[in-house]
Amino acid sequence: MQLNLAVPSPLQYFTSLVQSDEHFPLLETAVSLAQDDYPDMDVQQVLGDVDQLLARIKRRLPGDAPSLQKLRTLNQFFFRDLGFGGNINDYYDPDNSYLNVVLKTRRGIPITLAVLWLELASGVGLNVRGVAFPGHFMVKVNLPKGQVVMDPFSGQSLSREELSERLEPFKQPNGHFDDFEMPIGLHLQSASPRDIIERMLRNLKDIHKTQEDWQRLTTVIDRLIVLHPDAWSEYRDRGLAWAALGQADRAVADLETYMVQARDALDLDTVAERLTQLRHQNN
Repeated sequence: MQLNLAVPSPLQYFTSLVQSDEHFPLLETAVSLAQDDYPDMDVQQVLGDVDQLLARIKRRLPGDAPSLQKLRTLNQFFFRDLGFGGNINDYYDPDNSYLNVVLKTRRGIPITLAVLWLELASGVGLNVRGVAFPGHFMVKVNLPKGQVVMDPFSGQSLSREELSERLEPFKQPNGHFDDFEMPIGLHLQSASPRDIIERMLRNLKDIHKTQEDWQRLTTVIDRLIVLHPDAWSEYRDRGLAWAALGQADRAVADLETYMVQARDALDLDTVAERLTQLRHQNN
């Protein structure tokens, strides 16, 4: 009997991780996003590095430490002693989305810093969640006397007034969100692990699209489609990226899928025109 010992591709590995929402390994999945750019990265080694940080913080806490003490000790360790913080100087560097790099440089963007912080916080027994706040990922901690919302970019705890101020740029000219004022609590709902990974991938997608890095853009969209197979606009975007790379056959296949599935989309005429051009290239 011959065993198949083939190493899974990065996309195959990612696919295996995101099959179930019930057993969704957030940290491992987030680490795996770097495999396309860092093919020699050892995911298990990176997970081990985080485990070592968790062991260090646990040694600072007595077994009966209350939640507030755990939070203060963790923030001292993470933001001050280790020096994790936002990469202000090069915010749109793709490396800010890769946890293997963030662990070395101690610099990242809110969502990658949040993923690391959440892992350590839950590891010491805190009740924590990620928050898909508009424009800036947050974390929240449920304590016996109330909830704390924090900015993982700086470690700053934010009051309700400060959170409201941060929502101002996202309001419509009339001062409301989509013609009505949403209670701030709706912006503080917990983000699922799948939501967090999707947001990480969309950050990378925006960077690669802005930089017209079409090859890297296709690999990110591959993962988004695995995450949400019926996200038909991703097929359109991947098809246009393939077209930019001169891969007309692949572009046609993706754009045809979009045309069939996204029947009510407003850009069907534009996509149909591009599809006609690509088919002519193949003839």
